[in-house]
Amino acid sequence: MRVDVVTLFPGMFEGPLTESIIARARDNQLLDLHFHDLRSFGIGNYKQIDDKPYGGGAGMLMRPEPLVDAIEKITELGKSGKARKPHRIYFSPRGKKLKQKKVESIAKKKWLLLICGHYEGIDQRVIDGWIDEELSIGDYVLTGGEIPAMVLIDAVARHIPGVLGDDLSSHEESFSEALDRKKEHPHYTRPEIFREMKVPDVLLSGNHGEIEKWRKENLQ
Repeated sequence: MRVDVVTLFPGMFEGPLTESIIARARDNQLLDLHFHDLRSFGIGNYKQIDDKPYGGGAGMLMRPEPLVDAIEKITELGKSGKARKPHRIYFSPRGKKLKQKKVESIAKKKWLLLICGHYEGIDQRVIDGWIDEELSIGDYVLTGGEIPAMVLIDAVARHIPGVLGDDLSSHEESFSEALDRKKEHPHYTRPEIFREMKVPDVLLSGNHGEIEKWRKENLQ
């Protein structure tokens, strides 16, 4: 999967997406991430990317020209890959709530283009003409779209074949559409006894039928 991110703060992605499973996915060329500084598409000598909203009101809006220029240039440069056009997502509080079913749907895409907004949002004309869907990660307001973009990348990457050590893991977790449930059974590992608390005997029995029965009976 290829993912392009348009952001005012590309440096924010250096930590979360350069470690652990995501780092291995990138090293193994399963996940191809590209970060684009929106300021480089800004207008004039000062690289302006925002302005006051028509009709008045508090705050500033992101102008359409830099955003559309970025979207069109990225689309042109990247279309030689497996997908001719990216699935374009803008993060906003009014967007559709990101849930596991949506994550699994997005994970089937070959190319994502994520737009990270700031201030009071972006000009509606960009949404109308160059965005395929708006998403929100929760009913709260963040300082920008960077953290939602990281959340989406992390959630989607787990469903790319080969990213997880065991590809069944992404289908056996809580909220998985494949299991149609939102519960998990308790998990235990070594040592067998920790501060007088013992692992349930059935998990030590080696009887996989009884273990599976126990897990189903202990969903929480």
